[in-house]
Amino acid sequence: MNMPFKDAKLHDCRNAFVAALEELAEANRDIVTVCNDSVGSSKLGGFKEKFPERLINVGIAEQNMVGVAAGLANGGKIPFVCCAAPFLTGRALEQIKADVAYSQTNVKLVGISSGMAYGDLGPTHHSIEDFAWIRALPNVAVIAPADRIETDAVIRWAAQYDGGCFLRLSRVGVPDLLPEGHVFELGKANLLRDGADLTIIANGTLVHRAMRAAALLADKGIEARVLNMASVRPIDEDAIVAAATDTGAIVTVEEHTTFGGLGSAVAEVVVDKAPVPMARLGVPGVFAHTGSAEQLLDDFGMAPSAIANSAEALLKRKG
Repeated sequence: MNMPFKDAKLHDCRNAFVAALEELAEANRDIVTVCNDSVGSSKLGGFKEKFPERLINVGIAEQNMVGVAAGLANGGKIPFVCCAAPFLTGRALEQIKADVAYSQTNVKLVGISSGMAYGDLGPTHHSIEDFAWIRALPNVAVIAPADRIETDAVIRWAAQYDGGCFLRLSRVGVPDLLPEGHVFELGKANLLRDGADLTIIANGTLVHRAMRAAALLADKGIEARVLNMASVRPIDEDAIVAAATDTGAIVTVEEHTTFGGLGSAVAEVVVDKAPVPMARLGVPGVFAHTGSAEQLLDDFGMAPSAIANSAEALLKRKG
């Protein structure tokens, strides 16, 4: 059985984030970081040691953190706001709306340990609504890289991008998927595997599971196209329409509630421009329970075998 990445080395995307950030900060003194007493969980220890005057720790005060970052941006700095994703998006949503989106400031919001990465700490620490909250705001790009290579590319892109963005980074280890030297393009999907029978669209920690599901389907003679949709807003409408037209069915997979996230964004394009049967896999409108991140994904039907089963069921609807 062809199961790609099963024994591949797993990487924490936070390491790629800080390595890229430190390199960029060496070359550009305007790059600063703002955090909420999360130097350790954001892995900013090296940044603090190298650039102590450019790391601002506001303590557990997430709303102030975003406001401080907006002020720094107005002063010509390029602030990367680093915070656990549930507290960055949940506690500071009003400030993100007013100080980043409405004011169109050049603030980079980095949601650390997103999705259900803090699984053992329970529902208060899960960040499964963040796509929906931030995607609803104008002027903020929403991005979830799939691996360490794409994380590096996204951080380099963000440092050059003139505008607000929300970068969703997990602490769960994932294998390499994108080629070395990959260049991130906002609003563009990556075709990781081609196929004519249906399309699986995923991002973040779910992309390698989607690839493994496609391998399982291939063993049954079903060829699935796999798209890495790191850019949730703006989303690659052309790739979605092509997938619908070419394959006739779409499965979305996300570490997020099924309301307002990747699946919803894809469905909006499909219903407007290329209606086909869809299945949206994620957390089905409930508070995710306590357990390891891997266990929770499996419990909510996002094991590779479960994704493959959902794809087969969708094919029956496709007819």
